Amino acid sequence: MNSKVQNETSGRYSKMKLLLISNSTNAGEEYLEYCKPDIVEFLKSYGVSKALFFPFAAVTFSYDEYERKVQEKLQPLGIEIVSIHRAGDATEAVSEAQAVVVGGGNTFQLLKAIQDLNLTEAIRSKVQSGTPYVGWSAGSNLACPTICTTNDMPIVAPKTFSSFNLVPFQINPHYLDAHPTGHAGETREQRLQEYIAANPHCYVAGLREASMLSLISGELKLHGSRAMRVFKSGQAPLELQPNDNLQFLLS
Repeated sequence: MNSKVQNETSGRYSKMKLLLISNSTNAGEEYLEYCKPDIVEFLKSYGVSKALFFPFAAVTFSYDEYERKVQEKLQPLGIEIVSIHRAGDATEAVSEAQAVVVGGGNTFQLLKAIQDLNLTEAIRSKVQSGTPYVGWSAGSNLACPTICTTNDMPIVAPKTFSSFNLVPFQINPHYLDAHPTGHAGETREQRLQEYIAANPHCYVAGLREASMLSLISGELKLHGSRAMRVFKSGQAPLELQPNDNLQFLLS
């Protein structure tokens, strides 16, 4: 990408403050253990003391339980968590939010619930105007143009797969390289190759666990100790490290 195009691209995203996390829990760790310092530092750097939480990806446990689960991890560190499901007026709650935090779970359930409340555009506009956004797993999927690169089963049918479109590329959270012995089905890479064959205009970022992306002041960065695998139709997959330039993904 030449410098002029890079400057224009960075300017387009200059107001947004995004932290997009692959997973909430590493093997052998407690919930949010590895990423909560990053979440808290990110939110506090913008003066956030209270965040609006979206628990709608929860399926087998209640929104109250999900809210409490996140509260227990973040409130002792100075970030109050209040769930959107408690709001009398959800649109007003979004407009007044200091930050938007979207938890993981089932991406189809999450998107359908947001669409049923007619919140897609309200959240998009709020975040594009500069309100910090944190998402993990399904919450990271919703930052993309669509949810088509989620790993989840479509247990419900949203009106459309289109989501917040905060970044112009797709994310595949929990990206796995492994192909289990004796498994004859598709690998994760094969499934993503199918996606880019059907959507040749779009990049897909395979975000491995214990990794996250930030978009701050128009600059996209990879955080963590693992490389990210990027797919694009007609190109060999790229292995990108945390210090690599990722601005081409914003083009």
